[in-house]
Amino acid sequence: MQMISSPSLQKGCCSFGWSSSSFFPGLGCSLSDQGKVGAGALDVKKRRQGGARASLSSDPLLVQAARGDPIDRPPAWMMRQAGRYMAVYRKLAEKYPSFRQRSETTDLIVEISLQPWRAFRPDGVIIFSDILTPLPAFGVPFDIEDVKGPIIQSPIRSEEGLKKLYPIDMEKLHFVGESLKILRSEVGEKAAVLGFVGAPWTIATYIVEGGTTRTYTTIKRMCYTAPHVLRALLSHLTEAISAYIIYQVNSGAHCIQIFDSWGGQLPPDVWDRWSKPYIQEIVKAVKKKCPHIPLVLYINGNGGLLERMKDTGVDVIGLDWTLDMADGRKRLGSELSVQGNVDPAYLFSPHPVLTDEIHRVVRCAGPRGHILNLGHGVLVRTPEDAVAHFFNVVKGLRYDSLFEDSAAKEFEAVA
Repeated sequence: MQMISSPSLQKGCCSFGWSSSSFFPGLGCSLSDQGKVGAGALDVKKRRQGGARASLSSDPLLVQAARGDPIDRPPAWMMRQAGRYMAVYRKLAEKYPSFRQRSETTDLIVEISLQPWRAFRPDGVIIFSDILTPLPAFGVPFDIEDVKGPIIQSPIRSEEGLKKLYPIDMEKLHFVGESLKILRSEVGEKAAVLGFVGAPWTIATYIVEGGTTRTYTTIKRMCYTAPHVLRALLSHLTEAISAYIIYQVNSGAHCIQIFDSWGGQLPPDVWDRWSKPYIQEIVKAVKKKCPHIPLVLYINGNGGLLERMKDTGVDVIGLDWTLDMADGRKRLGSELSVQGNVDPAYLFSPHPVLTDEIHRVVRCAGPRGHILNLGHGVLVRTPEDAVAHFFNVVKGLRYDSLFEDSAAKEFEAVA
């Protein structure tokens, strides 16, 4: 693999041959879409009941599945699809040991994002980035230490801290937009290009706690001791994240995943007050300008929140591996698409065992509106041949042979 030389990084050149000069007409957030949500938004319920056009063949399979269109097989991608389990990534990381350099340099972002695409041809190519990447663009600098992870030297816990915040500056995130444009050009319509963001509550946990935490005591205490400060912070994050999603879509993303990674650390009634309303605001703002772009919501440990997640307005609910897919589908109904939820540990199992689990999850999800994924990110030291097998199995599946007529009818009846 051709590696990037240090001079090229300093100049911002594309040593891998990438060019970010392309513009993509027809993306989800055209000027003509603005203010026309009622007319432009897809009627998902009608699609699932067969009352609308079956599918748009030019759209990637993942986008069609997110809409609930009838398709031949489930599309598949993996969270943490690019990363340390791949030898080619580890070799690159040895040369560029800083995670922020790897995730904030256009050439490196594109190269890392495309590594699993070249190796496995998944149906989704997610940009190599981090949910904390946009923080410096609105006034929250951070560092990443090898052992401790992200470190925020000046946590925001008071009105004085709020004064440091300012509207998000997309110029400071140019590498994200450039990378998405290149990925869209490289992948075309053969796979969906995925962008992602962190949900306001999850981002706020880092900003308030000063980094990672296992207890979330500081931010949970703020819910009652300084609710006005926390609400102001969450509102600012909501505006910034909404704008960041729209920026990603305009740069080439077919679909956006919202990670409320630590929303599952809240009791359901607390999540209703401190996370859900802000996700709802994001969805409303994005759908106003980008009505055709599917939004996926993933929460780690979401078994107690599943029905509540429906009310956010997203198109797809990601299930973690602790939920039974059949139970999740029953609780959510057939009008929402689902994503997941193979336990990442199955990738350490013999291939026939992994095959059986993929078949089981797909059968439980039903023959429409399902994106196959893991229930969490790919684990370190996952065998690459197991990842290849995962994608080979799903590409060989066909709904018409996997499902009996009775099973399909039972799925259509669930709502």
